[in-house]
Amino acid sequence: MGENPHVAALTRLMPPVHGADEQVDWAAAEARWGVGFPTDYRDFMARYGGGSINGEAVVLLPLPREGLRWPPADLAEETANVRHAWRAEGGRDALDVDPEHLLAWGVTAGPDILCWLTSDADPDRWPVVVRGRHTSPTFTVHPCGMAEFLYRLLADEYDDPPVSLVFWDGAPVRFVHWREEQRRYLAGLDPVTGDPDPYAQPRPDRPGGA
Repeated sequence: MGENPHVAALTRLMPPVHGADEQVDWAAAEARWGVGFPTDYRDFMARYGGGSINGEAVVLLPLPREGLRWPPADLAEETANVRHAWRAEGGRDALDVDPEHLLAWGVTAGPDILCWLTSDADPDRWPVVVRGRHTSPTFTVHPCGMAEFLYRLLADEYDDPPVSLVFWDGAPVRFVHWREEQRRYLAGLDPVTGDPDPYAQPRPDRPGGA
């Protein structure tokens, strides 16, 4: 698989220095969800993996994994959350779709849920749906894939940000793989920056409780 152009553009704004190839079993992921996955998401998983952006947005894994300290976030919980939110917030009056076609790929600390609308048979044509916690309207559809959507957010190309929380501010954008985040946490470091964390507490799972 060649490099997806939108992921390539994203790497110029958010270098995958702390990314890692997730080595996803895509056959298992497709069997779990009953759909294929877009090429930009596959490429993102190979270059970045699952993890956080500036500590305030998370790109989710397609399948559950064992963590160093806790399981990293995968699609299941936020997909259930967005389908519940769709029903609770008006159903087809809020967004005229089948809720089974909402599949979450990300979440912000807003908290907003970032999804695909999977009704097209071609995953590369799936638009992004944002379920915003503090946006109006609550559900918005964006005619682009997840990598292009992230690029446009981080490049500040939207006149009105389509999410409730601005997790970019013009400073260098940091992506940290979930495994590195957990390693830093267990070492008493800030999970986002890797700097010593003055608020870190002694942890019994570390030698000497230090």
